[in-house]
Amino acid sequence: MATISQKVFTRASGSEVILEPGEIVEASIDYAMSHDGTSVLAIKSFKEMGSERVWDPERIIVPFDHQIPANTDVAATLQKEVREWVSVQGISNFFECGTGVCHQVLPEQGFALPGKLIVGADSHSCTYGAFGAFATGLGATDMAEVYSCGRLWFKVPQTIGITVKGDLKPCVSAKDIALKIIGDLGADGATYKAVEYTGQAIENLSISGRMTLCNLGVEMGAKAAIVPPDEKTDAYLRGRAKEAYSPAFSDPDSYDSDIEYDVSDLEPQIAFPTRVDNVRPVSDFEGTRIDQVLIGTCTNGRLEDLEMAARIIKGCKVAVRTLVIPASREVLMEALKRGIIAILVEAGAMIGPPGCGPCLGAHMGVLGDGEVCLSTSNRNFPGRMGKGGSVYLASPATAAAGAVKGFITAPEKN
Repeated sequence: MATISQKVFTRASGSEVILEPGEIVEASIDYAMSHDGTSVLAIKSFKEMGSERVWDPERIIVPFDHQIPANTDVAATLQKEVREWVSVQGISNFFECGTGVCHQVLPEQGFALPGKLIVGADSHSCTYGAFGAFATGLGATDMAEVYSCGRLWFKVPQTIGITVKGDLKPCVSAKDIALKIIGDLGADGATYKAVEYTGQAIENLSISGRMTLCNLGVEMGAKAAIVPPDEKTDAYLRGRAKEAYSPAFSDPDSYDSDIEYDVSDLEPQIAFPTRVDNVRPVSDFEGTRIDQVLIGTCTNGRLEDLEMAARIIKGCKVAVRTLVIPASREVLMEALKRGIIAILVEAGAMIGPPGCGPCLGAHMGVLGDGEVCLSTSNRNFPGRMGKGGSVYLASPATAAAGAVKGFITAPEKN
């Protein structure tokens, strides 16, 4: 009996027998990613190792998304150096500022594929598990090793199987499921384990919803978060996939442990400062003052997220400054075509360039001392969006409702 993770590592390591959890293996990487923020350090380590050429320029992806457009001369110079290195190495999969957040760009460009082993120099690279890949984040030094030889050592993880049943209420989404599970398991509840999501509620989720779910896997310590691929996966990848893929599926009774949820009565959830596992129903924070709303990021900046926000905001005026950051140019263009952007702008929201926006606290809407942001992003640690600010994490529906009211409120009340 073997899990998706075991099967991926068995293939990637060239083992003739199924690997067991806990085994240490050296595995070949299918795709590797670093963005403008982490490429600088990875390139530095790459050069310090004495490496001159990357192992395969067609399997390396470099999107610019974190500090874009460059807001300081230092950032601009570092980005210039990365561009030059990418050119010298012949890396064609370079995505300039404005293309989108790395975790949206890779799936759109067909790199997130079932059964593949994908690494990214960003902790939320687990997002690609929404397509049935084993995807995980690395530090810059490990990424330098991957860029040099295309291989890296791993410990094959155990797998927690999470079955999610039931039909979600209106205005309850994948973000609420993810926050509820993180709140229950805790920030270290799945440390160095893979989490595999199954069940009716997961099957009903769109690809965007599955990406949100897997994006937050690392917030409970998971090495990877995976949704088994199905016809929705194949439909999304049709015309996008960079190469043929062979899906892997877990055998019955192969999980190390099993957890079951019924989300039929799940309320909208919120993670309050300063931990992602500080989770309670939104109703517990009814009336909490906010100064800013952020709708976007790699967690919730996709088309259905903006559509949900527009549905709630339509015909209203936002009561606090509201930033909307589409996850990619593709998302932005489609949102423009559908009139979603017009609705949000007419309501008083600001539209930012596709990218990370203020999520990492670098620019494009950071908080002042004592300010509070209701955000669809994935982290609310101290100083995350400005050293003196506080961040509450919620779904696009909850964030939109807060934008209209000027305080935290359940979206169904709007």
